[in-house]
Amino acid sequence: MAMEDSEEKTTHVRFLLSNAEAGSVIGKSGSTINDIQSQTGARIKWSRNYEYFPGTFDRVVMVSGRVDDVLKAVNYIMSKLMIEFYVEDGGQVEPELKIRVVVPNSSCGGIIGKGGAIIRSLIEDSKASIKYLHRTTLTLACMID
Repeated sequence: MAMEDSEEKTTHVRFLLSNAEAGSVIGKSGSTINDIQSQTGARIKWSRNYEYFPGTFDRVVMVSGRVDDVLKAVNYIMSKLMIEFYVEDGGQVEPELKIRVVVPNSSCGGIIGKGGAIIRSLIEDSKASIKYLHRTTLTLACMID
């Protein structure tokens, strides 16, 4: 029962995309983003064009909804970016995608863990390169390669 309750709660994931990446995900007249929302059930909001995350030239995208819906939408977005920016352009044999996740400072301790134990475990389990950079007093940007 507790799992069902948690799956129904709304969650949010915020990450950063370049204008080119944002344009690809939004699509002509919003067609791609509308498809993603209708196929996943997640709600996707963007910072306005030329409204960037502090210290970057990247736009903030926020995916909201039930946990499963948010995960589906993020997977759809990442797959689209891999195809358009890292495969179609004749990129590497094993393309790499970097994503910067925006996390409130109040949540950072839970992600990093005591002495960095949780983040080390995430790195080992996922084989991802995870870097965390303090950007402002309110947010932390994590780079996942």
